[in-house]
Amino acid sequence: MLTYNVPKRSTVIILLLLFFINISAQKTKTICGEYTYIAPDNVSPEQARQTALERAKLEALAEEFGTTVSQSNATVVENKSGASDIRFLSFGGSEVKGEWLETTKEPKYDVSYDKGTGSLVVKVSVCGKAREIVGAGIDYTVKVLKNGTEAKFESDNFKDGDAIYLLFRAPTDGYLAVYLLDETQTAYCLLPYKNTPSGNAPIKSGREYVFFSAQKVDRSEAATVDEYVLTADKSTEQNFLYVIFSPNEFTKANDKIGSEGFPRELRYDDFQQWLAKNRTRDKDMKVEIKGLTVTK
Repeated sequence: MLTYNVPKRSTVIILLLLFFINISAQKTKTICGEYTYIAPDNVSPEQARQTALERAKLEALAEEFGTTVSQSNATVVENKSGASDIRFLSFGGSEVKGEWLETTKEPKYDVSYDKGTGSLVVKVSVCGKAREIVGAGIDYTVKVLKNGTEAKFESDNFKDGDAIYLLFRAPTDGYLAVYLLDETQTAYCLLPYKNTPSGNAPIKSGREYVFFSAQKVDRSEAATVDEYVLTADKSTEQNFLYVIFSPNEFTKANDKIGSEGFPRELRYDDFQQWLAKNRTRDKDMKVEIKGLTVTK
């Protein structure tokens, strides 16, 4: 075995250097972006506004931090009646190398209709705090399920009264929180469950969880499970599910008991401040946002 003794003074210098490199890598920046979205006929004005906003954020992140491009190739050989059928497949994609932490100013929208086609045109500008992604991150699995607890029931389109479940699996131990944001600008805490005193939901690595179903847990835990259905007061409503995971322990936002029969809740602005604060402190925290459409 080969060992190397670093002088104490050098050790201190190295540690300080690593500290400052880490601080620099995780420093937040204020960035701005804008995007013009021409909505298809089957997209509601609210959906169009949200799509334009998310793309404006991505444009700003890509401009500031750049993107990574991946390319995978595969050859598929099939034997049909003694003859070989060869197909070449190519899969490509890109991801921004930054993440949006907090929107600092109210987005500005300019909504109009194209005179020639009649299509809805949404232009938006937005500013916020962001940081560069310097690590590989945690690649967890999350699927939103409708009226069933298996992966084949994955969906993002619901009807009034449909049951919602969440399938989740992570490669490492950690903690999970799930919030639903609706059009009233209210954030509902779906997980941890309402009667969970710890304020967090521990996750074991490699285990597949199905949340919001009393049938998918041990009998001793069934009484603590909250089950949900999605509802719509208007013909079409857009909700957003925030799935928040970290290998580091964190506690849910300081929400409160709301209307009878509803999960604990807090204002959208308070939720965003809580989330931004946690993401700034925890570089390992990952957030996945699922858009859910609910119709009558």
